[in-house]
Amino acid sequence: MFGGARSKLKAWLVGGIGTFAALAVGSALGMFDAIQKPVVVLQPGQSVETGPWEVRPLRAYTVDKGVYGLPLKAGEKALVFEAEMTNRTALSSKDYFTTFKSTGGTDDKPYIVLVRDSSMSPALQPGLPERMAYVWGMPADAMPPERLVLAVNGEIYKKRDNLYGVPGWYNEHVIGTVAMPVGAGPDTPDIRP
Repeated sequence: MFGGARSKLKAWLVGGIGTFAALAVGSALGMFDAIQKPVVVLQPGQSVETGPWEVRPLRAYTVDKGVYGLPLKAGEKALVFEAEMTNRTALSSKDYFTTFKSTGGTDDKPYIVLVRDSSMSPALQPGLPERMAYVWGMPADAMPPERLVLAVNGEIYKKRDNLYGVPGWYNEHVIGTVAMPVGAGPDTPDIRP
């Protein structure tokens, strides 16, 4: 009679301690997961890997006329951000539309142009650094910002995604910001290392 009660008491104690330990470990892991890594603040000319891309912000400027063959609408000028981008993947890619995102003051959807030949949104070859221009239209009478602040987004490589089981770059997230001084024209000097 006492042997059965004693074993039940041991089972309740072990089960209670085990449950408490599991809850404590789960809470601790949740707290560590909730701690966010600090956002990197890039300096002009500083390179950073975003996952599929290595990017290096070069310069920002405004122009009153068309730039890189992009005609501006009447009453509009362009805010241009140039960066060197290197495709780190094994395939040609044009998955760079959200690598840089405006944090305010400009339209969220820029035109993206290859600087060397003014082609719109080309697929970039693996391992070949290319200079790209992100171009936003803005009202001609608007005062351009002193500094263009952009979020720099990265992605994580997964060998197998949860939905289709295929490899790829997923989970886009902000890895840093860059604040570029805005010059008065395309003759703004480049930021070179």
